[in-house]
Amino acid sequence: MTRRFRTVSLLGAGVLTLTTSAGAVAADDPSLDQEIDADQPIATEQAVLSDGHVDIGPRYVDGEWTLLVHDDHAEPPTWRTMPNTVFQVSDASLTTVPDNADYAFLPAAPGTDVHVVPQAQQPGVIWVGWNTQDPTVMDTIDRGATLTLRGVEGPGDVVMFLQSGTLGEPEILWDSREAYPQDIWVEVNTHTHANWVFSEPGVYLVEVEVSAVLVSGETESDTEVLRFAVGDATSTDDAFAAQYAGAAAGDAAPDAGSSPAAAVDQAGDDGGPAPVLLAVAGAAVVLVVVLVVVVMRGRSARRRAQAAL
Repeated sequence: MTRRFRTVSLLGAGVLTLTTSAGAVAADDPSLDQEIDADQPIATEQAVLSDGHVDIGPRYVDGEWTLLVHDDHAEPPTWRTMPNTVFQVSDASLTTVPDNADYAFLPAAPGTDVHVVPQAQQPGVIWVGWNTQDPTVMDTIDRGATLTLRGVEGPGDVVMFLQSGTLGEPEILWDSREAYPQDIWVEVNTHTHANWVFSEPGVYLVEVEVSAVLVSGETESDTEVLRFAVGDATSTDDAFAAQYAGAAAGDAAPDAGSSPAAAVDQAGDDGGPAPVLLAVAGAAVVLVVVLVVVVMRGRSARRRAQAAL
């Protein structure tokens, strides 16, 4: 399923805060009203971003369509490459999951503290959104772009969701527990922020593709890995050094941090063959029996024919 966003979709909209009241706080956030200059620099040195406003978005770099980080917190605003950027999500982002059925989709029980990159800007917490506002991109793409979640690796689960208005229901955008790929449609000249929820501290690698059809009819795409160091105790050096193993398209997302459980699913609850394997083996036995019967009947028929001669 592809989820859609319109231009500057959060201006004047409500912004979610995970509290026991489980309500969205209405806010008119002028920092979402931005314009991006074509001549903003591109930095290639390593950077740890732990506070302030950043977006991910496409830009042409030496004629190549590229997914970058737009660091609006820098002076001057700067684009950064994904391999050299770590989003540090501090313990200041810890939020208690409310005891409310509207948030039953979150990857943690009510009363549990989780790290949240919020939809609304919070001092001392990185604020990660996305945009399609680079001038060349706006002139080149047809109607918009698609952001695709292709995989997540980390110690826990990641869910990104949006909530608009004081009575709006949460809208799940990406969920690492679901099958990949997961698409978000983003119209041209869009700037949006949502809630990113991490169920456990640690290093997370999030593979994202940005693709678009151009006004010329051609297509562009680029896939990059976002690096998150979640929790004060998590090393940003480890986040820089982490290697993404990759997830096959269409694969069901594994239960994060539960490889042994996944192995049990494949091997059966009692350690024996999985039901699927047993079914396949049973079908093979049936097929062999049928073939043997057919062959034996064929030989018997030939013998009767020869005797009649």
